[in-house]
Amino acid sequence: MSQVSVRVLGCGDAFGSGGRFQTCFMVSAADGCCLVDCGATAMVAMRRFGVDPNSIDTVFISHLHGDHFAGLPFLLLQQQFVGGRERPLTIAGPPGTRLRLLAALDVMFPGSAGMEWGFALGFAELTEGHTTALGPFAVTPFPVVHPSGAPSFAFRLVVSGRVLAYSGDTEWTDTLIEAGRGADLLISECYSFEENPKFHLDYKTLRSRIRKMNPKRVLLTHMSEEMLAKLDEVTIDAAEDGQLLEF
Repeated sequence: MSQVSVRVLGCGDAFGSGGRFQTCFMVSAADGCCLVDCGATAMVAMRRFGVDPNSIDTVFISHLHGDHFAGLPFLLLQQQFVGGRERPLTIAGPPGTRLRLLAALDVMFPGSAGMEWGFALGFAELTEGHTTALGPFAVTPFPVVHPSGAPSFAFRLVVSGRVLAYSGDTEWTDTLIEAGRGADLLISECYSFEENPKFHLDYKTLRSRIRKMNPKRVLLTHMSEEMLAKLDEVTIDAAEDGQLLEF
């Protein structure tokens, strides 16, 4: 098995709590590179941490909230007008991803949705329980509890024999057990410490149930100001923007 690395390009919530960039993780392996979610600040984070957008082959979107997919218009337009991209780029997400992205493009940059791209732009519609292979990445989506106008997913991503599990945004649901079972790395949202917020995870619930998944390593993300203030009481690693993990 070859080495896989994960670069945290954003581990913040929708509101910039703690000054953190919005959700975006870059997964790199010998045969390709992908993003898991692409929040609105993704391009800023790439510039900050020295990531070449041309290196990205695929973007996997867990759900259609702006702090998880609204970086796509900036990424596409940068690749069109600045990056000089020629290699294909694939956007994989829940049903409705293509239409929501085109709508966002036209709202943010009127007329851009109808342009002719200088590179092959493809879309893959992900469906729960079905594994989709794109390049070296095989992703299986699991339904979670987080209304977003379209299905919201947790991911089980396999590359180079390694398993990365990602909760997306959700309150506790037993589908997380299968998504995260035995993963080499589980990246889990943890919005609050003990408030048990609707549609989001809290630390005490996650800590009490994580043994059902038995991942080798866990990284907390998508933390509110209340959660960040409690990090000295937390026994699970919390993500930091720019952090690099290798496994």
